[in-house]
Order: sequence, then structure tokens, then C-alpha cells
Amino acid sequence: MKSKLQNHIKNLKKNTQKTFFIAEIGVNHNGKLSLAKKMILSAKKSGADAVKFQTFKAEELVSPMTPKVAYQKKTTSSKETHYQMIKSLELSEKMHYKLFSFCKKNKIEFISTPYGINAVKFLEKLGCKVFKTASADLVDLEMHTYLAKKKKSVVISVGMGTIKEIYDCVKIYKKYKNKNFVLLHCVSNYPCNHSSLNLNTIKKIAKEFDCSVGYSDHSLGHEAAVISVCLGARIIEKHFTLNKTYKGPDHAASSLPSEFQKIVDEVKKAQLILGSEKKICQPEEYQMSQVSRKSITLKSNLSKNQKLKMNQICLKRPGTGLYYKDLKKILGKKAKYNLFLNQQPSLKDFY
Repeated sequence: MKSKLQNHIKNLKKNTQKTFFIAEIGVNHNGKLSLAKKMILSAKKSGADAVKFQTFKAEELVSPMTPKVAYQKKTTSSKETHYQMIKSLELSEKMHYKLFSFCKKNKIEFISTPYGINAVKFLEKLGCKVFKTASADLVDLEMHTYLAKKKKSVVISVGMGTIKEIYDCVKIYKKYKNKNFVLLHCVSNYPCNHSSLNLNTIKKIAKEFDCSVGYSDHSLGHEAAVISVCLGARIIEKHFTLNKTYKGPDHAASSLPSEFQKIVDEVKKAQLILGSEKKICQPEEYQMSQVSRKSITLKSNLSKNQKLKMNQICLKRPGTGLYYKDLKKILGKKAKYNLFLNQQPSLKDFY
């Protein structure tokens, strides 16, 4: 059976207006199962459709020589190496199974970011239906080839990527006729300044690669997520924490439950305001149109059998009669009976 996110990705091809919200717990569980479970329940209460974790083995992901990036140096201990930091945030296979089961029990989708083919294979075994790849792995074409060949549903973050690098990745999915992917615009900084968000890229990506798009938001506040939806994003991913002061690299740049709920509420409000592309007279406009539009109106009395001439009509409110476009249907026709000044005639009044 397809997961909720799988169905959402499928429906994106039908131009669905619904947005799917992912609470990126990532490594904010700090390696603690109890904290991860609290975050899952809080994320669901805050409007998330899914929670996302990260699946890796530190020894397969990080060499001892790897330095920390600037924001990690600010948010973690200087005595801790990059490898030690990553190792402390690793989820064991046993914890994965417990969290997957916990999510299923609480009716929220579990997804995870695999860091390499071994992680993909484990998540397959776990039962994951959708795979969310990290911006850093846009260039891991070995992993993308595996996912594409197996026709997996994949959400691909493209932070740090160039159009050429995105093209190289997308080309693999198209080669294997796998249309089940979504590209997520992202700027890989924590937090990201508004001046660097470059949200117009969302439209560019959608057009350039003829695919569905989303947005992985690393900025503070809700504004960027709302704007992204106005530009076509239909998946929103946002880092999630219970406390910005918790120990760990990503808590400070993550959204609190109340902030995540604000994003969900404001995005839904924006989508309600956006509506559809269909231009109609809205129900609440109908009375206004009846009163404020103008209809063909007689400037003088018109006797029975008298022909209607142009100098005998004008346009006046209300708009409940014939419009100017209907004039040719009655001009030069004879009145069936006497018609009077300020009367708004109908087609049946003439022969």
C-alpha cells in the first residue's frame, strides 16, 4: 500500500493544490529514543504530515579528518571532533525499528534521509516508501542510480547544487523512466539569511526540469515557506525542535512546535487565498454584479410596433437586464407592446 507522501507525489502530477508538511527532526533527537518520541508526538500535534530522521553510520559517512562547518563550531563543543559529533547523533537499527513502529501507531509517516546505498537498503528493509536525499548527496549519483532503477519515490534536496549538477541527477531518473521524484529548493546554511533564499529558483527548477517542486526551509520565521507555496512548492520541510537551547548542531536554527504550527496555518491560509486559476464571478460577488453593472435602458417611451432606435436607449443600473453586447439582438426590432421610460427591455419584448 502506498504511503501518504507517495500518494501526494503522485497527485502532484495532477496539479494538486495541497501541501505536504515534513517536520525535520534530523539529528535533533540527540541520540535519545525518548526525546525522539516526544518530538514525533509534538510534530503531529503541530500539523506535520511526516517526521524525518537521518540514517547513517558515522564510520561510513565521515573520515576522522573532516572539519566542522562554521555553524557547527558555534553550536557544539570545540573539544568534540566532527566524527564524534556525528557518532553521538547516530540512530541504531533497533531505534529505527522502534521509531518506525511508533510513527505507524500514532498515524504519522516516518521518512528518513539515507546517507549512501547501505542506508537506502536498510530503509527498504525497514519499510520506508519514500526516500528523502540530502543536498550534500545531490552529487552521489551512485545512490541516485540505485533509487532511480528501483523506481523509488524520492524527494531530492538541491542545496549547494548548480543547474548542471541538478541536471546530472535528474537525467538518471529520466533514463530509468522514474517520474516519482520531487526537487526541493534549499539553501544549505543554518539559519539562512533572507537575502540568500533566492526563492524564484523554485519556478526556474519546475520549468527547467518539468517536475514537481518543494522547499526545504532553513530560514527563521514562516514567511519564506508561505512565499514558496505561492511560487509552486507543494512539499515543505522544516527543521523541528522542542527547545532551541538543547545541545546539538541544529536546534538553534530549528522551529519550535508553535513556530511549525504557524507555518502550517499560514501556508494553508495562503493557499486558500491563492485559490485556483479559474476566473469566475464568485458567489459573494453576484449581488454586487446585479446592482453595479449597467443594462440597456429606455430613454423614452416606445409604442407598440415602433422600431427601437439607438437614440432611444442608454445604459443604467441595475445590471439585471440586457448588456450592451445584446444590443444588436433588439436594435431595429419592433415592440410587441408599449414600453416605457427607464424600463429595461428583454428579448421577448420585441419581434
